Amino acid sequence: MARWPITAMLLVLTAGCSEQAPPHYQVRIAAFGTLVELTIVADDQALAERVTTAIDTEFQALHRRWHAWEPGTLDDINRAIAEGRPIEIDPAMADLIKRAQDLEHASLGLFNPAIGRLLSLWGFHASELPEGPPPEAENIARLVAQEPSLDDLVFEGRRMHSRNPAVQLDFGAFIKGHAVDRAIELLAGAGIERAIVNAGGDLRVLGKRVDEPWRVAVRHPDGDGQRILAWLKVHDREAVFTSGNYLRYRADEGLRHGHILDPRSGYPADHVASVTVIHGNGATADAAATALAVAGPDEWPRIARRLGVDQVMRVDADGMVWMTPAMARRSEFRDPVQSRVQSLPPRW
Repeated sequence: MARWPITAMLLVLTAGCSEQAPPHYQVRIAAFGTLVELTIVADDQALAERVTTAIDTEFQALHRRWHAWEPGTLDDINRAIAEGRPIEIDPAMADLIKRAQDLEHASLGLFNPAIGRLLSLWGFHASELPEGPPPEAENIARLVAQEPSLDDLVFEGRRMHSRNPAVQLDFGAFIKGHAVDRAIELLAGAGIERAIVNAGGDLRVLGKRVDEPWRVAVRHPDGDGQRILAWLKVHDREAVFTSGNYLRYRADEGLRHGHILDPRSGYPADHVASVTVIHGNGATADAAATALAVAGPDEWPRIARRLGVDQVMRVDADGMVWMTPAMARRSEFRDPVQSRVQSLPPRW
């Protein structure tokens, strides 16, 4: 997970219009380690400005609460867990943690926000990419043997404690999806009918682009991920999230160890290059993309079914692209990779 800088809006809201189409207002907000770009199609500039300010306020509040290693609410919670004492948390945070618990159960533990100690051990709780050989095998094995899980958390009214001091919470594979969901809720609640919230390539849409679905590019995971692998058609309220090892990794003498860790082994899921998921909920899509990246090549279809996800594109480390039938119907590939694409059978 990359650094989450708390800064103000970077660009003022601007409008572009034509005689044929309503104005498009665009603004960029720095949050969650990326630039979140809001594109709002509306005639009322004042309304667009008001809702954009509300979204920026929401994003910065989420940042302060959920950052995995900078001082803030989640850091306070992790300190309390490590010290074996209960801590009071507000109902909104408790509800999100319980939602994440449900996703952990559905994924059979492949999405596990309790493995913050493992992520820290690998050097991924830092703003810069880590370098050097992997951590000592015995240190990894010791953390895995403690089996940290969100199931270790106990809620008693407004107080929470953990039965397992090895739990360290990191919601980097969930909170950005929740933030995008909240942005869409605020836009729709303000009466906006057409918009897109793009958080560094992870996004959710509202309405249609014009009279047709939005068209979203999926990065090719080779190299630095700047090439386009495919185009996807995305419909009203749908989210598109990708988990990949091509931008965040640990470099070691020419080798790259990705930041997506398998909670069962404690090692990176280097058998996969990326997983893209389309779903009607951003938080679910975010968590599912991570779980399906961790899942092995034979088990990911079963995990997808358990998560209620039927639109998946998975790129293996060798470049082979696998898709569910529902995703295949949405996808348009560049010619060079067409021969390397396989769709699962209809009754996958």
